[in-house]
Amino acid sequence: MRSCRARWRTRRSEEVLMTRQPSERTFIFLIGAVQFVNILDFVMVLPLGPFFAGPLGIAPSRIGFIGASYTAAAAISGIACSFFLDRFDRRKALAVAVAGLVVATALGGLSTGFGSIISARVLAGLFGGPATSLSLSIVADVIPSERRGKALGAVMGSFSVAAVLGVPAGLELARWGGWRLPFFSVAGLGLVLVPIAIALLPPLTGHLASVKALAARRTGFFSLLARPTVQLSAVVTIVMMSSAFLVIPIITPYLVFNLRFPAKDLKWIYMIGGALSFVVLRIIGVLVDRYGSTRLSAVGTAVFLIVSWLSFVRYDARVPITALFVLFMVGMNFRMAPYQTLISKVPEPAERAGFMSLMSAIQHLSTAAGAVFSSVVLSTGEGGELVGMPMLGIIAMGIAALVPPLFWLVERRVGRGASVPVMTVAAEA
Repeated sequence: MRSCRARWRTRRSEEVLMTRQPSERTFIFLIGAVQFVNILDFVMVLPLGPFFAGPLGIAPSRIGFIGASYTAAAAISGIACSFFLDRFDRRKALAVAVAGLVVATALGGLSTGFGSIISARVLAGLFGGPATSLSLSIVADVIPSERRGKALGAVMGSFSVAAVLGVPAGLELARWGGWRLPFFSVAGLGLVLVPIAIALLPPLTGHLASVKALAARRTGFFSLLARPTVQLSAVVTIVMMSSAFLVIPIITPYLVFNLRFPAKDLKWIYMIGGALSFVVLRIIGVLVDRYGSTRLSAVGTAVFLIVSWLSFVRYDARVPITALFVLFMVGMNFRMAPYQTLISKVPEPAERAGFMSLMSAIQHLSTAAGAVFSSVVLSTGEGGELVGMPMLGIIAMGIAALVPPLFWLVERRVGRGASVPVMTVAAEA
C-alpha cells in the first residue's frame, strides 16, 4: 500500500512539473531577473563611493579596496564552488546564493565604518560569484547550443539594464534619502523579485543523471585545469578580461582629467552605451548562433582595437567623445556574448556549474590583475591627468589581438554543436 502511494505521489509530482514547465522565453526572463539583482548589487557600490566615504570615515583613495574585496571574495568562492556546486539541484543552489547576496547587500546598508562595509562586500562576493555561475549554467542546461547565443545575449542584457536604470536610480536615491537607501532598496528588490523567479523555475536536476557516471572522475579546481580544453578556456578568459580591465577602471578619470569631458555629462555615456548595448546584445546572440563565436569575436576585437587607438594612443579631437566610448561599450559586448556562448560548450552538464565557477574565479582574478597593472604603468601629472595612457593602450591592444585566434582554437576543439540540453522546454512561449 505504501509503495503504491509513493508511486502515485511521484507520478503526480511529475504531472505537476510538466504543467508548470516554463518556455525558453520564460526561463530567460526569470534568469535575467535574478541576474539583474545580482549585477545591480555589483555595479552600484563604487559610484556610491563619494556618498558613503565621508559618513563612514573612508579616505577616497581607499574606495578601490571596497570593489577589490568583492572581486577577491568572488574569485575564492568560484574556486571553492568548483568542487561541489554540481552536486545540487541548480534551482535550490541559486536560491541559497541569491538569498546570501540579498542579506549581504542589506548588511552593506548597515555599515558603520571601513571594516564593516568591507566585510559586507566580501560576503556579497562569496554569494554573488556562484549566483552568476549557476545562472549561466541553467541557461546552458536548458537552451540547445543552436539557440544558446541568443539566450545568453538576452541574459547578459541585464547588465545593460542595470547600467541604464539601476546606477542612475541608485545615485538619485542616495541624493534623496542618503547613501544607505540604495543598499536597502536593492536588497528589498531582491527580497521581492528573486523568490518569485525561483518559485516559477522547476527543479533543475537533469545534470545529476550523469553525475554518477562521472563519480570515478574527480572534479574540482585542479582536475578541471588538468584538461587541455579547460586550460585553453582559462587562457581565453585571462586575455579577454585583462585586456579590457587594463583600461576600463580608468576610463572615467581619463575622460574628465585628460579629455576634459564634463563630469556632469558622464551619465549620458553610460546611459546611451547601456541602452544601445541592450539592443545590440540581442542581435549579437542571434549572429553567434548563425556564424559562430570566432567570427563575432573578430568583429568585437576589431572595434576594440580601433576605439583603443583613437581613444588612448592617438586621440583625435574631431571624433565625438560620447560616440567613441559608446562604441567602446558596444565592442566589448561583441566579445563577451560570443565568449559566454563558447565556454558554455566546453564542460559536460554534470560539471558545468563547477566549470563556470572556475571561469568566474579566473575572470575576477584577471580583472583585478589588469586594474593593478594599469596603476603600475600610469602616473598622475600636475594637473591630475593620467600620464602613460598611450603605452597602456598599446599593451591592451596587443593582448586583445590574441582573442580571435584563441577563440578559434577553443571552437575547433568543442565544435559548433555541444552537448544536448539536460532539460527540454518549449522554444516559444
